[in-house]
Amino acid sequence: QVQLVESGGGSVQAGGSLTVSCAVSGYTYSSYCMGWFRQAPGKEREGVAAIYTGNGSTYYADSVKGRFTISQDNAKNTLYLQMNSLKPEDTAMYYCAAGWGLCINWSDGVEYSFWGQGTQVTVSS
Repeated sequence: QVQLVESGGGSVQAGGSLTVSCAVSGYTYSSYCMGWFRQAPGKEREGVAAIYTGNGSTYYADSVKGRFTISQDNAKNTLYLQMNSLKPEDTAMYYCAAGWGLCINWSDGVEYSFWGQGTQVTVSS
C-alpha cells in the first residue's frame, strides 16, 4: 500500500525559508509523477510543483517559480519542497501526491492517485 507522509511544516516570517518533506513507501514503480499542492482556507487547491522521477523534469506554478525548488532523494524515498522568500500568501496546508502519469497535467489533481495528509505552512508578515 502506497503511503505518503509529509513533515517539516511550521511557522516562519515573511522572507524566510522552510523545507517540507514527503516520505514515500509502498511505491514499486521506478518512474512516476510526484507533486506538491497547497490549499488555503476558502481557496481552491493549487498545484505548486511537480517532478517526473523518470528523468527529473520539474514543473512549477508561476506564483512560486524562482522561489520554490522541488527535489527527490531516491535513496531515502523522499520528496522535498524547499521554499525561499516566503510570502504571507504562501500560507496553506501543503500536500504531496504521487501518480503513474508523466506529469503532463501535473497541476491537475486527477494526475495523482495517492495523497498525503498534509503539513501546515504559515507565513506571517
